[in-house]
Order: sequence, then C-alpha cells, then structure tokens
Amino acid sequence: MLAATLINPMIPILKLTDTVGTALDWMDEFRTRQLVVADSGLYKGIVSEDILFDISDTTQPLSRIIIQHEDVFAAEDNHPYELLRLVTQFSLDVVPVVNENKNVTGTILVRDLVERFVSELGIQEKGAVLVLKIAERDYSLSEISRLIESNGTKVLSSYYSSSESLHPADTSLLTLKLNRTNINPIIATLERFGYDIEEAHANDPIESVDQERLDMLLRYLAT
Repeated sequence: MLAATLINPMIPILKLTDTVGTALDWMDEFRTRQLVVADSGLYKGIVSEDILFDISDTTQPLSRIIIQHEDVFAAEDNHPYELLRLVTQFSLDVVPVVNENKNVTGTILVRDLVERFVSELGIQEKGAVLVLKIAERDYSLSEISRLIESNGTKVLSSYYSSSESLHPADTSLLTLKLNRTNINPIIATLERFGYDIEEAHANDPIESVDQERLDMLLRYLAT
C-alpha cells in the first residue's frame, strides 16, 4: 500500500486562478478543510478553510491568498507510515502526492488514509488488545508471537513504543492486537515467562488485569 494507491481521484486540484469562493464550495462539497493548489500542474501548496473564511471578497483569486505547506508533500512511493508522519507533524486534512518533477498526481484525504490503515492493521477485527511492558534488552517479537500462537491465537498487528518517553529509561511498550477475545490463557502464559502485562482489553473477562486499567485502555482507544 503506497501513496499512489491511496489517491482519491474525485478530489479537485485548485489552480491559482480559482477564486476563494470556488475553493470554499469545493471544500464544503468534499467535506475537507484543505485543498491542494497547483500552477500548470506544478505543486504550489495547500490552501486552508481557516484562511479563506477571513477573506470578505470571495471573488479574489488564490494567487493573492496565503498558500501554506509549499514544501510539504508525499512521493508516489511513500509508505503510509510516512504519510501519517506528515499528517501529525503539519496537522493536515489532505496529503498532496507529487511525482519526481513535483507535478501533482493527486490528493489523499486523511480520513481515507486512516480507514485504510485501520483495515490493514486489523483494528476492526474482533479480538483482544494487550500492552506489554518490556525491558529493551529482552524484546523479541518472534518469541512473544511464539508464546501467543502456542495458545491457538495469532497476532494481527503490533506497535512498539521506544523507551525515549517512558520510565524507567530502558523499558518499552509493545501493543498487540490478537484474533481472539478469551485471552486469560495467553496472559497466564506470558506472565509465566516473565512478561509484564501493562494493559489488556477483551470482550471476555480478564482475571489478571484490574478494571481500572481496562477502563483507561477503553478511553484511550475511544480518543
């Protein structure tokens, strides 16, 4: 799944000769607060609803308006992880995709990106979520997966949080999405091999993790 495959061909590319009113109309139609601007196909930046709303004369061309993020764009072969980095770093609603000549090849809507990413990670699949606290020197995804699979369960996706923002400094978190909800045997196996269960969530009751931690994880997943 590369950037080029996520382009929404229905999203218009604005021209510098388009008016503020045209840009606002398209933003309303496609339910986005930003749109990409190009000049004869060459990427110029992103125009935002917040700026356009402050302009009283909606007949003004975009060439006279502040256009942001002229250096923010994705290449056609960028991975979704790179796209998400751009989205979070620059608070984007759209991701411009350009070719090697910096000509715009299309626009990715962030909501489309998130939906595809959720689908790829198996987040919508029924199953449990486990968060393990692991010393970096002991981290081995293959060993953890083997222990989980020994209980007839598969890891649908995983996310590793480095120790930079955690305490103690040599401790990291590993979040796992599993393909089943009855995870008491899995928790017992992991704890028997010395793994610390930081958080857990499943539809079935979990004996080894208190309700306060479950409620915290539910609130986190809902944000």
